[in-house]
Amino acid sequence: MGKKSNPLTRDIDQASAYSIVKMLQLCDSQMFQEEAGTAYQDPQESCVVMSGCGTSGRLAFLISSGFNKALSQLNQSKVYSYIIAGGDRALLSSQEAPEDDPRLGVLSLKKVCEGKKRVLFIGISCGLSAPFVAGQLDFCLQHPEVYMPVLVGFNPAHQARDEPIQDCTFTFHSVVQRMQELAKSQKAFLINPAVGPEAISGSSRMKGGSATKILLEVAFSAAHAATFSNTPITYNGVLEHMKAYERTLDVTYSQTDGITTLVEAAGQSLRCSRHVYYLGWGSLALLGLIDASECTPTFGADYEDVRGFISGGYRELNNNDGPLTSLGPKFSIAHEDFLHLILPCLTDKDTVLLIYTHPDDATEVGNMARRVREKTPNLHAVYHQADGDTAASLQQDDIKKLCLSTLKITWPREALASGTLQHMQRELSTKLVLNAVSTGAHVLKGKIYQNHMIDLQVTNTKLYRRATRLLQKLSACPEENCEEALLKAIYRVDMLTVEMTSSDITTHTCFARNSTKVVPLALVILLTSWSLMEAESHLKQQPIVREAVAQWMWELRPLS
Repeated sequence: MGKKSNPLTRDIDQASAYSIVKMLQLCDSQMFQEEAGTAYQDPQESCVVMSGCGTSGRLAFLISSGFNKALSQLNQSKVYSYIIAGGDRALLSSQEAPEDDPRLGVLSLKKVCEGKKRVLFIGISCGLSAPFVAGQLDFCLQHPEVYMPVLVGFNPAHQARDEPIQDCTFTFHSVVQRMQELAKSQKAFLINPAVGPEAISGSSRMKGGSATKILLEVAFSAAHAATFSNTPITYNGVLEHMKAYERTLDVTYSQTDGITTLVEAAGQSLRCSRHVYYLGWGSLALLGLIDASECTPTFGADYEDVRGFISGGYRELNNNDGPLTSLGPKFSIAHEDFLHLILPCLTDKDTVLLIYTHPDDATEVGNMARRVREKTPNLHAVYHQADGDTAASLQQDDIKKLCLSTLKITWPREALASGTLQHMQRELSTKLVLNAVSTGAHVLKGKIYQNHMIDLQVTNTKLYRRATRLLQKLSACPEENCEEALLKAIYRVDMLTVEMTSSDITTHTCFARNSTKVVPLALVILLTSWSLMEAESHLKQQPIVREAVAQWMWELRPLS
């Protein structure tokens, strides 16, 4: 689903901020358009493991954290675990290479499940393509006495990747076929509803991520209700829960004007080569960290372009590996880090966004707002409040006066079935808003061609093949020409050597880690007659590919 182009957003690269938000609303609504329980076991012997790469792994962490907290509140042992390709550093920073390693996936699974007698394993791969997850599912299929494998994705099963996986006898497609056969006897499960193409093709971080969150939370919520409240799991009950999430879209996008303001502010900051900062509280802050971390691999952005910070830092994050600050500055995520490292250099060209909800400490939010306001007026807020909560409104007024704009999302009380559902709705709403802000800002910066993300980092086999297919689609040139242009852009040469052309993809992707604007440069080479140096020079002057190509066409016009 991430690679397919959505006709609703074909011209998003030329849209205004308001039009971008409306396009994203239409795309998100496709998740809800129709197409033409196991008993609780001893947590010492059983567990639920969610695993994925990139966004899928980050959402596995978010969901496992939320439901483990729910179990703790019931004085129950935690049963949920997460695995993310690349380990905990991948929660905050792109780690693309491990996605290609199925053996690493198996080792990670064995480590998490050591000593367990029954494991519900949920592998998440939106495009049914990640070798890391394929290896884990294959391992589960070989050990049915322990593992019940579930695959969550959003491509049709027949479109699962069928390319060979290095040192493996299986492909993702063959794993899916085996699971489909076992699903007939409920020995495996494949959950792959159609949610429509992504607004921006080339990444499943938006609808794919949102749909993953919705599906797993609905399933786990029903299981918890059945186990701890004796609530029967029924079709209507599940359907009503799904409808609550659909209402979340309505509530969120009713604030289109406010979201537009945030998109414009963030876009202006990025166009000025400045930054966007998310300062959040609780799990809403985690969604800010997730959204920021996705900008680097998705848009070829620098980690400093969009950054997230969480109140309480790693204590609040509570990840498996604990504090990661020793890994470098990009892993400094606490509000204290923002105050120490970022605030002294903040300018009015930077955009700062507060993300919180009414149960959060309004005094703490207000203090942070005042500190930021001393440095820049470009302060905004995303705030969730229950309808009729007058006490929260009074506290919010002081913060609102400090902000250039405030996006207040008010939740009607009749839409809130429980405190847990209410919080999950706010999380989804926050995800939708932040996805719109970061995507819209990069669209306005020129990172999109039509509705395709073209400034992706070519850092693993999946992304290398995606880049080649994308160039072929956008240029209408033969595959060999596209790969040649891609290699020229990676190695920054006009003439490729035999050593370059005979190297394997892994060698190319290792070299590409030190290259910038690889795909935009390759596309300009294919669409014009410019040499590599000429194309590079024009893109520096005009980073929007459509405009750069239009300039070339203008230069070719016949003189009257």
